[in-house]
Amino acid sequence: MQKKQKGLVWFRNDLRVNDNESLTKAMAENETVLAVYYFDPRHFEETKFGFKKTEKFRAKFLIETVTELKQNLSKLNISLLIYNQKPEDSIVKICKEFDIQTIYTQEEWTSEEMEVLTNVKKSIPESTIFKATYNQFLFHPTDIPFELKTIPNVFTQFRNKCEKYSKVRTEFAVKPMPIENLRENLTDIPTMKILSFEDFEIDSRTAFPFKGGENEALKRLESYFWETEKLSFYKVTRNGLIGADFSSKFSPWLANGSISAKTIYWEIKKYEEQVEKNDSTYWLIFELIWRDYFKYVSLKNGNSIFKIGGILDKNYDWKSNKSAIDSWINGTTAEPFVNANMIELQQTGWMSNRGRQNVGSYFAKNLILDWRIGAAYFESMLIDYDVHSNYGNWMYVSGVGNDPRDRKFNIKLQAENYDGQSKFQKLWLQQKLF
Repeated sequence: MQKKQKGLVWFRNDLRVNDNESLTKAMAENETVLAVYYFDPRHFEETKFGFKKTEKFRAKFLIETVTELKQNLSKLNISLLIYNQKPEDSIVKICKEFDIQTIYTQEEWTSEEMEVLTNVKKSIPESTIFKATYNQFLFHPTDIPFELKTIPNVFTQFRNKCEKYSKVRTEFAVKPMPIENLRENLTDIPTMKILSFEDFEIDSRTAFPFKGGENEALKRLESYFWETEKLSFYKVTRNGLIGADFSSKFSPWLANGSISAKTIYWEIKKYEEQVEKNDSTYWLIFELIWRDYFKYVSLKNGNSIFKIGGILDKNYDWKSNKSAIDSWINGTTAEPFVNANMIELQQTGWMSNRGRQNVGSYFAKNLILDWRIGAAYFESMLIDYDVHSNYGNWMYVSGVGNDPRDRKFNIKLQAENYDGQSKFQKLWLQQKLF
């Protein structure tokens, strides 16, 4: 009698059921499917730069996300096991207890994720098959018109060729498993307290008043596209600073994989057919391509994205002045516009794209501080931290990455252009300087 196939979906940064290749394959290839997610304690430890890898804002967003993932998988008759421990310390027990033959997961390539994968592979029987898929891209790696080593160092060259020669694949769809697939599940999602955080209320001033989870991401898509048609004005408003609707705000859900770039892309295409196609609808696709590009830069250059010289291996006289770093973090620099953005980040875990460019440029180009410290602080604080975009952008503004012009922002001019009446600065600095 043929042995029943049993698969395990190991969720990492793909915390959704829609357009999830690993989940779709597992359900197609097995009679029994289980899923697992790990709150890896290493993600909440302090880094060599003195910051927690994950601070309270992203921790809360992650708990909300995994809560929704568990519910959505349950509707497909799949149990999500949840552990507050290292994957390599328990995945072998799951494989033995449930006789798992195949593990399905999203392909990762940065050093820490690869180390975890190596440890997991060492811990499980050699007979267990691993199937990893690239499911975080807009343009799949096998569909882009470049070999990995020839990916251009200039974004425009990458974008032009991809737009001309690459196609975005269709989304993956899932149907429920038979009810008998559902397994007893005694595991619990850790609370903020278990993860060593105090719970908190969201600051009423935040530009990101949203919760984590796939349903929340789809709700935002519905609101931003169809209910308000804000997408039609995205290019005009995207450099805004105050309020929820000046930009799409998809990045936190994209970062942990609650929604896929393809889902957003195909919804834009539908919007272009049913409402209108203009510069703004294109510009959101443009931003999705930027996100892809930083993933490919990371894929091509490996650990160079974490080195002080970046992918260009450039030497600058970087400093690590603690008082200057603390002043930047706490919003007490000589630049009110920088201060307002940094206090927003400190209080909410969010900062606009315009703000990030300015505070990053100020940190690296004005204060000449080791850009990796700024990147590590962003990693800790940002709700939408994504390793590829974070380090790609920090290299870019610091002159060691993909900016062919190596520009330096004029902070005062930027403040005049984007906060001419100082509304944003007054919102966050209150009576401090005004």
